Amino acid sequence: MRILPLLPVLLLAATPAFANPFAKGDVKIGKVLHDKSCVSCHASMTGGNGSAIYSRLERKVNNPQQLKDRIRACNTNVGANWLPDEENHAGAYLNNAFYHFK
Repeated sequence: MRILPLLPVLLLAATPAFANPFAKGDVKIGKVLHDKSCVSCHASMTGGNGSAIYSRLERKVNNPQQLKDRIRACNTNVGANWLPDEENHAGAYLNNAFYHFK
């Protein structure tokens, strides 16, 4: 049976830890939320293009969980008052546009 050695790999790939945490997010809604609440702050931090914060060499987000945590922190810090599903929409947009986490 050649499939038996592959079974652990297949089981790991099917676990939630490997699932896209933003799969239920709406990219279009996320872009609207992002453009309204994030761009101006990021532009002031980067000196112009607010989206540059996502592609800088020293970026702080390197996996989906860090992105979720960063969105939650920014939501709190700027007082955007996003609900969890709105944070998920923003995550879906950011992941789709910049990070490409699987």
